[in-house]
Amino acid sequence: MTQPHNVADPAERERLLRLQICDIGRNLFNKDFIAANDGNISARLSETEILASPTGVSKGYLEPHMLVKVNLDGEIVEASEGYRPSTEVKMHLRVYRELPEMNGVVHAHPPYGTAFAIKGEALDKMMMPESVIAMGDIPLAAYGTPSTEEIPDSIMPFLGKKTAVLLESHGALTWGKSVMDAYMNMERLEYTAKLTFLTRMIGGERELPQHRIDELVALRSFYGF
Repeated sequence: MTQPHNVADPAERERLLRLQICDIGRNLFNKDFIAANDGNISARLSETEILASPTGVSKGYLEPHMLVKVNLDGEIVEASEGYRPSTEVKMHLRVYRELPEMNGVVHAHPPYGTAFAIKGEALDKMMMPESVIAMGDIPLAAYGTPSTEEIPDSIMPFLGKKTAVLLESHGALTWGKSVMDAYMNMERLEYTAKLTFLTRMIGGERELPQHRIDELVALRSFYGF
């Protein structure tokens, strides 16, 4: 699929973004990162408009017409009858308002990552080169009541510094320069959580030496992170 952010025509870009959001929803659902109608996905359409997945719909069965267009204040700009944005779009809008260079946000409940979020533990061990380069540590945002401003407030310390956080007792939130980047960050988060769990089970959790971590961090710009 042509990447939407490379398309100049606004109407075609929106069409492709709608398709890509639906595709990401199916991936989240098929990977068991979400259950029932959990989770939400959004992408920036313009400086002032966002496409967001609707509330009450399984992300595994999204269709392009279901997506809702909202402004940065969360007001509905365009929506098909019967569809409205999730109240959790507040998390997404906070990212877009604070980070104009970010164009995609994904919220999900991946099992391993969510287990650490419920435990209240950040994923901060630097154990694997790919994870160090692409993401680094994954902090824990303090608990907030879903659908309130408490969760957007809780992620504020990490905006501009990270691209993924665990939401205490809730799940995970990731963002990126495109909605596909945001989705890839969710995959990375869950893979890190799974490897952390598995290495602990065999008593083998250990970090890379600090000088090796520093070498890997220095490579981030080379790899485009």
